[in-house]
Amino acid sequence: MLGVVVIVGCGATVALRRAVEPAPPVRPGIDVLLSDSLHLLRGRRVGLVTNQTGIDADGVSDVERLRTAGAGLVALFSPEHGFRGTADPGELVTSVRDSATGLPIYSLYGRTSAPTDSMLAGIDLLLVDLQDAGARYYTYLWTTVGVMRAADRRGIPVVVLDRPNPIGDAVQGNVLDTLFSKTAVGFLAIPMRHGMTLGELALLAKHDLGLGVSLSVVPMRGWRRSMYFDETGLPFIAPSPNLRTLEALIHYPGLCLFEGTNLSVGRGSEHPFEQIGGIALDTSGILAELRHSPPPGVRFIGTSFTPHAAGDGKYNDTTLVGIRLEVTDRATYDPTVTAIRLLQAVRRRLPHGSYLPAHFNRLLGRDEVGLIDSAPTDELVQRWARQGAEFRDRRRAFLLYPE
Repeated sequence: MLGVVVIVGCGATVALRRAVEPAPPVRPGIDVLLSDSLHLLRGRRVGLVTNQTGIDADGVSDVERLRTAGAGLVALFSPEHGFRGTADPGELVTSVRDSATGLPIYSLYGRTSAPTDSMLAGIDLLLVDLQDAGARYYTYLWTTVGVMRAADRRGIPVVVLDRPNPIGDAVQGNVLDTLFSKTAVGFLAIPMRHGMTLGELALLAKHDLGLGVSLSVVPMRGWRRSMYFDETGLPFIAPSPNLRTLEALIHYPGLCLFEGTNLSVGRGSEHPFEQIGGIALDTSGILAELRHSPPPGVRFIGTSFTPHAAGDGKYNDTTLVGIRLEVTDRATYDPTVTAIRLLQAVRRRLPHGSYLPAHFNRLLGRDEVGLIDSAPTDELVQRWARQGAEFRDRRRAFLLYPE
């Protein structure tokens, strides 16, 4: 059985009052757990999977909140980028001891991607509190599933403390073919932009992967599916070093595909995942093509930037010419289709050597490179729309929040 901790409230009179008053801030799962579901922790030795994003509505860390509440916190676990979120993308992180609490911090992005039996020795319950990015490529779901699998093996319950999908409910891009890609950047049959929270994704993963783990989700209070992060009233903490703004998170489901090319996505610059660039890129021609038939909801601007300590090894300390993207209308913007339009325009002017094939295919999650290069965009959009409609139907059983 899927265990979902549901907190009931909000009657008709409350709904009427909220029609004329500003909505209160969203309460993330950690707040709901400690105010309404503390019994889940009572008498248990707890392991916490988190990083710098694991905070309450006032910005206080989960570790401090749990220790103050008397929870038996015995170990910490960290995902990609480490416990404090400062490690470069793909950088292997070692396990250390937390200087503030004396607790071990076991890295799940180093020698192992899932807790080992020795790490789990003496733990009765695992809490997961991570801020997902809303895109299929983000590795925190992979980490969560690794925790679920390890917990399943040892009979340890897992509780996900839910957080907002920072970019709302939209479903966009292709749905991954699980026969084609089974990696940290794509292993479930979900779209590039899935519109689900990490708690909902964990429920879907339990079902799709046939896991027997005892899984519960502590839902947020006050979050609606259509909300972007800046509508929640919660403090924004960058989930990783190169996703520093909500603007970058909105572009990320599309621009991340350019990680699989020899172009820069702005890592090491002031605007990572808000721009692309390269050496001698024909930005004038690309901009002219895009402006002739512009994708909705976004503006393109010619720019230049110089990556420093980029982390991906692309063009360090080299001035690049590029194109910056700015969202003008969230309701109509599709970052996945926009990225394909941009990639096609680049390919027409840079036909050779722009793909890093193995990495691009891992990110794309389907064998559609030929279609991207040759088919009209409309054909791709229609194909992806059909996949997205099927996914919306499939995900319905795992959704926890209203529109």
